[in-house]
Amino acid sequence: MGEFLADWYVWIKALHVISVVAWMAGLFYLPRLFVYHVEQVQAGSPTDLMFQIMERRLSLGIMMPAAVASWGFGLCLVFNPASVVDWGMIWPWTKAVSVLAMTAFHLWLGLRRRDFATRRNRLTGRRYRMMNEVPTLLLMVIVFSVIVKF
Repeated sequence: MGEFLADWYVWIKALHVISVVAWMAGLFYLPRLFVYHVEQVQAGSPTDLMFQIMERRLSLGIMMPAAVASWGFGLCLVFNPASVVDWGMIWPWTKAVSVLAMTAFHLWLGLRRRDFATRRNRLTGRRYRMMNEVPTLLLMVIVFSVIVKF
């Protein structure tokens, strides 16, 4: 298995980057949809149903497959003999913790999407705006960890 991973290292890395970009796009956009949904849409209206469809398709059709692919290709990179990761340094650990936090945020968004679908949303547009900054902060930690290796 190790030889296969080493032979395909650059392809796995490219697929990892592509899947992370798709995942991040969804993590940036879904909280913004929630802001508009909570501030501009009356529950039970045709627009409410349209927002629910958009949110569900983004979450399940784009974000979930991209998250699974990001994790899969990322783990292939971790276990790839061609990848040189010094686990004695801090950066792999900061990246790992940030990826776990990003995954937790993704799951939290899924719960909030279900709240809208069941008319149990209790959060305000302001709260969703604040939460919309979480993936940006985590992305910064991840990129600085991998590129700067602090």
